[in-house]
Amino acid sequence: MSVRALSLETPTTPPWHLRPAALTAVGIARLLTNLPPQRLRKVLECARRGSRPAAETQTLRARNAVVAVSVPCAGPRCLQRSIATALLCRMTGTWPDWCTGVRTQPFQAHAWVAVDGKPIGENIDEIRYFHVLMTVRSRP
Repeated sequence: MSVRALSLETPTTPPWHLRPAALTAVGIARLLTNLPPQRLRKVLECARRGSRPAAETQTLRARNAVVAVSVPCAGPRCLQRSIATALLCRMTGTWPDWCTGVRTQPFQAHAWVAVDGKPIGENIDEIRYFHVLMTVRSRP
């Protein structure tokens, strides 16, 4: 496990009106992390229906809100963090690209959200080594 995975992100305090929605998204995401991958994909594809593509600033704001209200999401739980971020965006009618991938040297799995192929809130130099295995893309 890398040192980055063990450290907590420094969250920015989200606006008070965004906190209840962020807590709800984190709770739902926690439940969804227990699903098998194919079922998780189907649930997220269903959640994405009727949404418009998310903007970078909106996605980053949602990710920061999720990290601020949840210590596990601020730490090593990237799957829960990415699902919660996507769900929080969906609550406002948008959807970012939700991605999971692996790298082989050293072996590591990771989940993140992206807008127009750009990872949001992630180190781009690290993400480029991941081979994307599953994506739930926004639809134009």
